[in-house]
Amino acid sequence: MQSFLGLGSVEEHLFFDVLLHLGTLGAVFIAYWKEIAGLTSEGLAMLHLKKLRRGQKPDPLKRRMILFILLATLPLVLAVLVKDAVESLYTNTFFIGFALLVTGGLLFAADRMGHGNKTEKNATITEVMLVGLSQAAATVPGLSRSGTTIAVGMLCGFERSFAVKFSFLLSIPAVLGANLLTLIDAVQAGIDASMLPVYLAGVAAAFISGFLAISLLRILVQRSRFGSFAYYCWGAGLVTLILSLVA
Repeated sequence: MQSFLGLGSVEEHLFFDVLLHLGTLGAVFIAYWKEIAGLTSEGLAMLHLKKLRRGQKPDPLKRRMILFILLATLPLVLAVLVKDAVESLYTNTFFIGFALLVTGGLLFAADRMGHGNKTEKNATITEVMLVGLSQAAATVPGLSRSGTTIAVGMLCGFERSFAVKFSFLLSIPAVLGANLLTLIDAVQAGIDASMLPVYLAGVAAAFISGFLAISLLRILVQRSRFGSFAYYCWGAGLVTLILSLVA
């Protein structure tokens, strides 16, 4: 697809990939802008970079959520340590097929068994860290980051809408951390200004599709239809496994 769009160099490919990720991240900001604004304001107050208004008290739930996001992001350090090994799996179609089957199993199990009511008010650090570990594991190909973290959250007893919200809020530091350095390197290497319309179209498409996907996912999770994604993963996984064996 990127070759079809006229992206020739490695830097242009990387730059376009980063822009797509940032476009999707923009959809997360729009979908959860109230929560993000509240957490940002509370975080600045925690760091004494912002004074609370007269009569305003610290919000313990927001501060608890900030702590949860920070703790759940820590396991990504493990993913960085095995970065080369993970990247080698992107050409292993058998592994990708197997990982898709695992993703389907997680989605199916979460939809059938995930009926908890925990939120930031009563979730535990252990449960939050399990979600963080699942995000680190989802850096391998075939495991959906959002699907895996939502499913693990639900299996840990998270209330469904909270599991979705926590998953997408958790994606913010992960996506920013993974892509900002790549973006800087790509820009320093030189970007063809004539490709700007293609870049903007890609960002717009990623933003729109990301926002629609988040909206649909929130509806399906609430209606106990989250497991319907499992059949897609199983089908794609089986096809990938078969192709890897006959190729």
